[in-house]
Amino acid sequence: MDSIGPVGLQQREGAPGCSQEGLPCPSDSSELVLECLQQFKVTETQLQQIQASLLGSMEQALRGQATPASAVRMLPTYVGSTPHGTEQGDFVVLELGATGASLRVLWVTLMGTEGHRMEPQSQEFVIPPEVMLGPGQQLFDFAAHCLSEFLDALPMDKQGLQLGFSFSFPCHQTGLDRSTLISWTKGFRCSGVEGHDVVQLLRDAIERQGAYSIDVVAVVNDTVGTMMGCEPGVGPCEIGLVVDTGTNACYMEEARHVAVLDEDRGRVCISVEWGSFSDDGVLGPVLTTFDHALDRESLNPGAQRWFEKMIGGLYLGELVRLVLAHLAQRGVLFGGCTSPALLSRGSILLDHVAEMEDPLAGAARVHALLQDLGLSVGASDAELVQYVCAAVLTRAARLCAAALAAVLSRLQHSREQQMLQIAVATGGRVFERHPSFLSVLQKTVMLLAPQCDVSFIPSVDGGGRGVAMVTAVAARLAAHRRLLEETLAPFRLNHNQLAAVQAQMREAMVKGLRGEASSLRMLPTYVRATPDGTERGDFLALDLGGTNFRVLLVRVTAGGVKITSQVYSIPEDVAQGSGQQLFDRIVDCIVDFQQKQGLSGQSLPLGFTFSFPCRQLGLDQGILLNWTKGFSASDCEGQDVVCLLREAIGRRQAVELNVVAIVNDTVGTMMSCGYEDPRCEVGLIVGTGTNACYMEELRNVAAVAGDSGHMCINMEWGAFGDDGSLDLLRTCFDANVDQASINPGKQSFEKMISGMYLGEIVRHILLRLTSLGVLFRGQQTQRLQTRDIFKTKFLSEIESDSLALRQVRAILEDLGLPLTSDDALMVLEVCQAVSQRAAQLCGAGVAAVVEKIRENRGLEELTVSVGVDGTLYKLHPHFSGLVAATVRELAPRCEVTFLQSEDGSGKGAALVTAVACRLAQMARV
Repeated sequence: MDSIGPVGLQQREGAPGCSQEGLPCPSDSSELVLECLQQFKVTETQLQQIQASLLGSMEQALRGQATPASAVRMLPTYVGSTPHGTEQGDFVVLELGATGASLRVLWVTLMGTEGHRMEPQSQEFVIPPEVMLGPGQQLFDFAAHCLSEFLDALPMDKQGLQLGFSFSFPCHQTGLDRSTLISWTKGFRCSGVEGHDVVQLLRDAIERQGAYSIDVVAVVNDTVGTMMGCEPGVGPCEIGLVVDTGTNACYMEEARHVAVLDEDRGRVCISVEWGSFSDDGVLGPVLTTFDHALDRESLNPGAQRWFEKMIGGLYLGELVRLVLAHLAQRGVLFGGCTSPALLSRGSILLDHVAEMEDPLAGAARVHALLQDLGLSVGASDAELVQYVCAAVLTRAARLCAAALAAVLSRLQHSREQQMLQIAVATGGRVFERHPSFLSVLQKTVMLLAPQCDVSFIPSVDGGGRGVAMVTAVAARLAAHRRLLEETLAPFRLNHNQLAAVQAQMREAMVKGLRGEASSLRMLPTYVRATPDGTERGDFLALDLGGTNFRVLLVRVTAGGVKITSQVYSIPEDVAQGSGQQLFDRIVDCIVDFQQKQGLSGQSLPLGFTFSFPCRQLGLDQGILLNWTKGFSASDCEGQDVVCLLREAIGRRQAVELNVVAIVNDTVGTMMSCGYEDPRCEVGLIVGTGTNACYMEELRNVAAVAGDSGHMCINMEWGAFGDDGSLDLLRTCFDANVDQASINPGKQSFEKMISGMYLGEIVRHILLRLTSLGVLFRGQQTQRLQTRDIFKTKFLSEIESDSLALRQVRAILEDLGLPLTSDDALMVLEVCQAVSQRAAQLCGAGVAAVVEKIRENRGLEELTVSVGVDGTLYKLHPHFSGLVAATVRELAPRCEVTFLQSEDGSGKGAALVTAVACRLAQMARV
């Protein structure tokens, strides 16, 4: 039979060994010794099975489906963030239960990234037996008294103290500062505490003491303290691993995966409570006769905390004792003699195993320890005892590695990372006293989780510094939360503010229609009706709004609308040349399109979508006010563009085109939706810019003669507020964006709503929050200071419910913003606040429009549809819903349906033309 110790395991499996490499198995070892220690061998396959089973139990518990058999509880600790090194300040820590019949008070000073480290000051107080067994109030009053006595002796400023409470007893935690004691352990039996919030009991005692004003910020267990006490390294430390008297781990889980939490964002630290893992299917084959004997003699026989009993420091010494006693009784050790001490439970402790297992201690130290147990130590006994210690410890480390590998697998899967890079904070006396334990653990983790790059970092006083760090992080997050809320408060509009916008817009609409001074121009479009479904025929449409333009053939039949189109380019030299050259190019493209479609020689009605600022004098008359979008063709501004187009048609011989209407994109949007729904009488654009149009009673339009019928009004509402009516809602961030724009002081409403500006507003907010230290650790980046670097499309992507936080972080990191999960959540909130305000303001505008239509017609209830186009409205995941909700709130007597336009600029122009032809034909009849 080959060797069964750490070396043998390594040789046989390629598996990790321990620090006993090179320790020879005594040459006279009998088959009995080998058979005995063979029980402690755990194969790679068994480790993988344990890893998979524990992972399955973890995931079941996260979903709220934990089975009593596995007993992995996965308890939220309500710690939502790990340190990022900037934490500063003085914190008080009170430890109760970590060291048995004593409590410890610490003063911990954190110096941030730049300051030197300051060692905590601490004092330990022995708890009298009568206090441990008396009324709960007496215990907490004793704790408050010790706290005051400790603070009295300190020369520091002790105003506004923040305290972290380390309470190492089984608890049900319901918040960072709320924890209900389930049951006392460790010799405590205080009455009136079980079932009560221990934080509140401590607060009450501090208040009764009356000496200091102390805010109890957090209650923490030792595993979380270990993780949080980890010194910040290259990467985040997001796993805590404790192997002390017992064993446990915690890690940062995505909050959306934790069923008991009503939260879908951010992360939360989960205490795995893996010491209770007891899957008989995978642990049964690795349990030895010594494990069963240990369980029978334990304080909780049959409780099946198998995992903890094979790993925890409370049990390792006892396992070694049972093996040594067995081998002595079989005549292999100590000349076949035992001793009363060797046969007494608890006679070999963790510290004894550490000393005996340490190869540097030498055989003399092993001899001394065994002789203290009353044993007669033979020549080879010391070597064999070291070998037994190494076998027991190696199994413990490998089992612990399997459990840690389960946690790593969980993290890698939930974060969808091919290679997980993470730091694990380690704590507990097994790590401190047994260097070989960590060595075996590391090698086995590499074997079981090859896709994980793991750094192991010893925790620095997890009980003190770690608890202080939890408190400091909570305090930092609370302070940052206040600053974030203060910054975003102006963007959170209430009902009264939105109703005021609605009323102001309504007033501006009336003034604009009368021709009075108003920030709304309320331009007549000379579109007098929406489609009624009887329109028929073939129509041409032009869509000119940039360096590419389209020619379309739109066939309107009883079966619907069929569109054929072709895109043509306008070269830069043409766009910036003469007006004659530009319009000749347009006509050339129309002729080319007619030829390709077999329409040569036909004179089809034509609608012209011309997306440049115009003043319309009739349905087929539009005066170009000024070029935009890179156009600067000469001799066009101040001219009727329809006349310019007709003149170009005239220059092209043998071509006949009937230009019926000039249309802007907002009207086209309304008309394209109006064909599908005759109740569509409002058009809305929310894209790069924003605008609206609607059907107004002709009698209210002072600029056009006539008292009957309707007229579509182009509101040009992007300029709403240019008269100062929106100043109370404008923030300093809006002012910054406005000042840097090409038209400062103009298009006020548009700059608070449309896609051209929302990303810039967010960028300015992020700059402010960074300067306050709330974001990105206060580190300014050059890219964030670059204008327009934060695109409005990022708002849509960041706010998408389908994107995991990891993807949100990737979007921001592409901008050169190295951030934590807290940063990502706050950037998300900034985006939400800015886009919500935009949607609500847009909704207030729509509410003003539909209410005016309702009152124009003297209706108690109005049913109306709104045709909408624009990338912001269509692509943002929540914008449309927020607009609709605001309209319902502000115009409750209007039933409004929103319809997304399909090709409003092309189809809509053709339909304006079709309606105009229908009305003309009716007039002739």
